[in-house]
Amino acid sequence: MITRGLLVCLLALIGACAPTTPATRIEQNPGKFWKLSDEDQALIRQGQIRRGMSPDAVYYAWGKPAREFSGADESSSTMRWDYTGSTPVYSTGFAGGYRGGYGRYGRYYPRYGYGYSQQVTYVPYRKSTVWFRNNRVTKWESAR
Repeated sequence: MITRGLLVCLLALIGACAPTTPATRIEQNPGKFWKLSDEDQALIRQGQIRRGMSPDAVYYAWGKPAREFSGADESSSTMRWDYTGSTPVYSTGFAGGYRGGYGRYGRYYPRYGYGYSQQVTYVPYRKSTVWFRNNRVTKWESAR
């Protein structure tokens, strides 16, 4: 039987792991979205960005970046947002290990076993980057 507290925790965990879309980000804060230009609103709904967009508009279109960098170039402030993805890397190997267990009458039976092990490791990579100058998009790039 699942308790109410456990159910709340599970739902919160599922919500935290669920990817967001432009529509869900718009629902979370519609006030700022409606202040954007009609052109930006149309692009955001398609998950696209353009030169000259504000950081708020990019957030609606692509979501929260994995890393943010700020700096300066000549007399203007700069910012860079990096978005990440992950790719699975599969590996197999030969493994051995000591294990044991208790038998029917409480006797301990040590065993040593060999076998193949299979693992999946998720390796992060930079998926997209957006550059801003004076809080406006100057360029972006995405991995293919």
